[in-house]
Amino acid sequence: MADTETRSGSDELLFFVNGKKIVERNADPETTLLTYLRRKLGLTGTKLGCAEGGCGACTVMLSRYQTHTQQLLHYAVNACLAPLCSLHLVAVTTVEGIGSVARKLHPVQERIARAHGSQCGFCTPGIVMSMYALLRNNPTPKMADVEEAFQGNLCRCTGYRPILEGYKTFTVDGGCCGGRGRDNGCCMANGSGAEESSEEVVDESTSLFNAADFAPFDPTQEVIFPPELTSLSRGQRSASLRFRGDTATWLQPGSLDEFLRLKWKHPDARVVVGNTEVGIEVKFKNMVYPVILAPAFIPELNEVRHTEDGVVFGAACTLSHMAAVLRQEVETLPPHRTEVFLAVLEQLRWFAGLQIRNVAAVGGNIMTASPISDLNPVFMATGCKLTLMDKDGSRVVPMDSAFFPGYRRTGLRPQEVLVSIEVPFSRRSQFVSAFKQSPRREDDISVVTAAMSVSFAPGTAAVQQLRLSYGGVAAVTTMATATARKLLGRHWGEELLQDACSSLAEELSLDPSAPGGMVTYRRTLTLSLFYKFYLTVLQKLTEQGVTVDAVRPDYLSAADLFQAETPTSVQVFQAPEGPGQGDAVGRPMMHLSALKQATGEAVYCDDVPLYENELYLSLITSSKAHANILSIDAAAAEVMPGVVCCVFAADVPGSNATGPVQYDETVLADRQVTCVGHIIGAVVADTQLHAQRAAKAVRVQYQELPHVVTIQEAIAAQSFYQPIRTLQRGDLEAGFKQADHILEGEIHIGGQEHFYLETNVTLAVPREDGEMELFVSTQSASKTQALVAKALGVPANRVVVRVKRMGGGFGGKETRTTVLSTVAAVAANKLKRPVRCMLDRDEDMLVTGGRHPFYGKYKVGYLSSGKVVALDVSYYSNVGNSMDLSLSVMERALFHMENSYSVANVRGRGFLCRTNLPSNTAFRGFGGPQGMMVAESWITDVAQSLGRPAEEVRRLNLYVEGESTPYNQILHQLTLDRCWDECLSRSGYQQRRAAIDLYNRQNRWTKRGLAIVPTKFGISFTAAFLNQAGALVHIYTDGSVLLTHGGTEMGQGLHTKMVQVASRVLGIPCCKIHISETSTNTVPNTSPTAASASSDLNGAAVQNACEVLVKRLEPFKTKNPKGSWEDWVRAAYFDRVNLSANGFYKTPDLGYDFETNSGRVFNYFSSGVACSEVEVDCLTGSHKNLSSTIVMDVGHSLNPALDIGQVEGAFMQGLGLFTMEELRYSPQGVLLTRGPGSYKIPAFGDIPTHLTVSLLRDAPNDKAIFASKAVGEPPLFLASAIFYAIKDAVAAARGESGLSGPFRLDSPASCERIRIACSDRFTRLCPPAEPGTFKPWSVQV
Repeated sequence: MADTETRSGSDELLFFVNGKKIVERNADPETTLLTYLRRKLGLTGTKLGCAEGGCGACTVMLSRYQTHTQQLLHYAVNACLAPLCSLHLVAVTTVEGIGSVARKLHPVQERIARAHGSQCGFCTPGIVMSMYALLRNNPTPKMADVEEAFQGNLCRCTGYRPILEGYKTFTVDGGCCGGRGRDNGCCMANGSGAEESSEEVVDESTSLFNAADFAPFDPTQEVIFPPELTSLSRGQRSASLRFRGDTATWLQPGSLDEFLRLKWKHPDARVVVGNTEVGIEVKFKNMVYPVILAPAFIPELNEVRHTEDGVVFGAACTLSHMAAVLRQEVETLPPHRTEVFLAVLEQLRWFAGLQIRNVAAVGGNIMTASPISDLNPVFMATGCKLTLMDKDGSRVVPMDSAFFPGYRRTGLRPQEVLVSIEVPFSRRSQFVSAFKQSPRREDDISVVTAAMSVSFAPGTAAVQQLRLSYGGVAAVTTMATATARKLLGRHWGEELLQDACSSLAEELSLDPSAPGGMVTYRRTLTLSLFYKFYLTVLQKLTEQGVTVDAVRPDYLSAADLFQAETPTSVQVFQAPEGPGQGDAVGRPMMHLSALKQATGEAVYCDDVPLYENELYLSLITSSKAHANILSIDAAAAEVMPGVVCCVFAADVPGSNATGPVQYDETVLADRQVTCVGHIIGAVVADTQLHAQRAAKAVRVQYQELPHVVTIQEAIAAQSFYQPIRTLQRGDLEAGFKQADHILEGEIHIGGQEHFYLETNVTLAVPREDGEMELFVSTQSASKTQALVAKALGVPANRVVVRVKRMGGGFGGKETRTTVLSTVAAVAANKLKRPVRCMLDRDEDMLVTGGRHPFYGKYKVGYLSSGKVVALDVSYYSNVGNSMDLSLSVMERALFHMENSYSVANVRGRGFLCRTNLPSNTAFRGFGGPQGMMVAESWITDVAQSLGRPAEEVRRLNLYVEGESTPYNQILHQLTLDRCWDECLSRSGYQQRRAAIDLYNRQNRWTKRGLAIVPTKFGISFTAAFLNQAGALVHIYTDGSVLLTHGGTEMGQGLHTKMVQVASRVLGIPCCKIHISETSTNTVPNTSPTAASASSDLNGAAVQNACEVLVKRLEPFKTKNPKGSWEDWVRAAYFDRVNLSANGFYKTPDLGYDFETNSGRVFNYFSSGVACSEVEVDCLTGSHKNLSSTIVMDVGHSLNPALDIGQVEGAFMQGLGLFTMEELRYSPQGVLLTRGPGSYKIPAFGDIPTHLTVSLLRDAPNDKAIFASKAVGEPPLFLASAIFYAIKDAVAAARGESGLSGPFRLDSPASCERIRIACSDRFTRLCPPAEPGTFKPWSVQV
């Protein structure tokens, strides 16, 4: 080691990428594998989604040769967290390395694409690599293995079902529904499938792809592990390495002795194995660690030893390895010895995602000392022993309440390291349980974790030893020692339970303003989890023949552990009539880019290769919600390495005023900031790392001003934007007089982050004459062009905006992309060099705003029959610090305030709350879901107050053909009743209802609920002028066609549908037609790709252009009827006929006036009905989505595969909105949930176990292209069926406590809200603190 100590330089890092040897002489400890792949090697297939290991977009496979076992290890990892320096002698496989469209596709790539599992495609390479790594380790996996492999992957578009469906074909349970080895085989064959009706429908199709077409999978054909690495690994027993960067040095000791010496020399050094914690600290907590010790390959730290007391794990053992060892033990040992192991395994099941478990070390998990660690409570409750060492010797300490002296601190001395942990065998009369409660089941941070261990005197129920350990109820993992002491010697029974609960409630009290919030819920959980343990132990004692109180049969389900069921699904659509001579319309055609997306060859904005002199930009944002800027000091930033310059308001050459509708925003803040995240300036540097580091060094001084954060604060301060919209019809006063009953209620609907997997990104390239070319991930190329031109002070004809594709948009890229594009353009203009910026996930969430939170208050009058006769509703939306599109969002909410119900006398008012939050914006549904959610709330209240079934009251009030809406639009071709009846029959509603009522009578602590909910969604931009579209079609002389239109591709398959439309009109196959990109210089003045109307508008424009060309070719067809398409095109060209045409379309007869309540608002309506069943755990508030049946009217589908993909994707997004996604803001207006770690979107495990999607048959729509209907936004609201099914289950739980009638449940129905609403003996022991007596950690905005 002495010689390397003196060397100033670094060692060589040797590794392989996709079979190619790489020797890096200047490995920087701060570089991640992801940055290296993308920037140094130009391998852009691996994507950046979050930079914190929470989304899986950057998944790659690592392989290494293990010297001690002489085996190859293949495992999936997050490249965004994997330090480059940790890869010595490792082989990296990326999505490009396994196959490509150009060479040969790997079956893993082909199947996800052909099964329609790739929409925007940004998450696809990561999902492909997770599956590939699984198959490398296990060529014939079970479906459960596939589900486990995807725990660390997120997708925001597809709703996951098609991904699992495509990959089911690799599993042993294959088949159409993965019959899971049931005796009666496949659900389709035994009559519980799609066809409930007796008569057979000929043209009904249930397959969106044919698995027989897939290329076979041959595991022997995989890329081999480089033999050179095998021999090098064998040769290098214990080489120590050092890599030195600008600010950090990476030391990889070769032996335990050397490690101990280095730790003695550098006591403050961080020890890194998987970098899953330190990586986050450095990136998000601004920690600086000059010395990093990497002991991952030291044999002693990786070994697993068996002793007579238990199993000893080296501290560098990964969690995946630990789980494998413990599973083996559980299979071989008698059950009474493995209670502790089972508890550890139960926690590991839900510990992060597989990519994290594959690299995270058990020692790191202990030493991080997180107060909400999942494993530490188990280690503490079971008395695990830790071996600590320094260079002078070792000591063994128990993991007990003294081990964690304070927040994130342990009992180790600075020079000591943790070498191993011993996990003990359990004893015959010892019982151990572990619990983890988190907002989402998979890959989530805990709210409360707990582990409990009890030992009894043999043959009795007298407590001999009791240890209760909790995480999430203090600043450290804590032991409830006082309670445990009180219960020693007591008999395990009801009296002990009561004393334990009141003692726990007292001992584990939590300050009402504790970090993390949810204080009442966390306190309740400590009791509820103990109760689960109490019941589990009672059952086990009974099984052992010990005399104890028997567990009541209706209490048994409370002690069940969660078992995941493999999801099954059915999709039903009407096949187009006849073979249709190669007509593409109506067929389930694959997304045109799906194969490229699956191989990583599809180019997204940040994948555009670097320009020679390109710079990187990083934003400087406000840390105050409302303040005057006193001074900005950028001196320190400007002298930092790589920095070129800073950009502030004074650098804007044109107008600093900007905004999509009103110019009420700034490009860069000038003298005042109005929200946290308000963009003040930017730093431009040579690399992203340098730009971000410098941006953090800019010092801004503020003079704080009073701020408004929540809707309630805005109402109190009367802080509203004008106008206040009112929509009224009928005679409200007379309506309420006519009513037999009147009720009032309110509901709050939380906001939602778009969480498109690709964050906002802009690349601005200055050209001559003040021209600027921008590559932007935006839904609104024309708006971007206009606002960039305004900021630069040039006419729009100098600015070109190009959009190839987006990695998701959902409305979040309709207007808010311009906050980044304008800044990047200003910087590029100032420096006359290309400037790139892709926001990190935390920046994107902070800066760009999301769905508007809504608060609805209603007063509703109704007859005893349940018929609603009068409605007065007020909506308040949290708009943020600028108008953006909020007025239109509120108008759409008002247009949907009655959802699908006919109400004669109605008034709706909409108030736009002006607050100091980042401006909220468009999000799939655009106010419609919030408007309809309030409607479903009052219809549910009416049913509950009358004690009638909710579906009866809904059906009674449903619109019928010819009725008119509050805005005087008469409903034509209404399919609501058909959707409703089909949904009732497909879901088997009545049988289901009876089964649920029986289940609820037989179970006290778990309850099931059922709901059926309709939706009616108006299609058109409510701003009439936006309902226009253009297209440009070129036919080249070889017969190929280039098509451009005004819409952008964000995964919804718009380009695919447009090619299908052109193919039908021109009468040529799709393969002859190509769409390259959307750009402002081909089709000008385009409307944003939004409002679900893009297929309608652009499709009609494409049809118009193609018809012009067909007409021009007509004479040549007539002259040569037997000729080919190419012949006619050539003949036309030689006859000097123009083979280029532009098309245009505007929706006829639109234009509504709020003043007179007249004029057509919508071109037509899309409707649908969903029925969902859930099961709620009343003790923890968790729920399972058991089944959902969706019937959607999409007219004559242009492409059933894409449309069903939209229905499922929207449904899952709605499921997130209504049940799990919660944005938390501090009272000062700071967003606290800034990434997938703290903000939970639905994961693979959240899909309903049984999902049926049926597209309504025989429902042509004469108002849109080829009788189709819009499909993007309408299905989202159907997920409220899950919310109201939860509410139904909670009502059953409240009934057990003697509570009945309407009750308030705000959205999202998170575990916390569900648990508190299921009021019982445990919630009564933990009353909430009085509001106003404390400062909450987060507020409901």
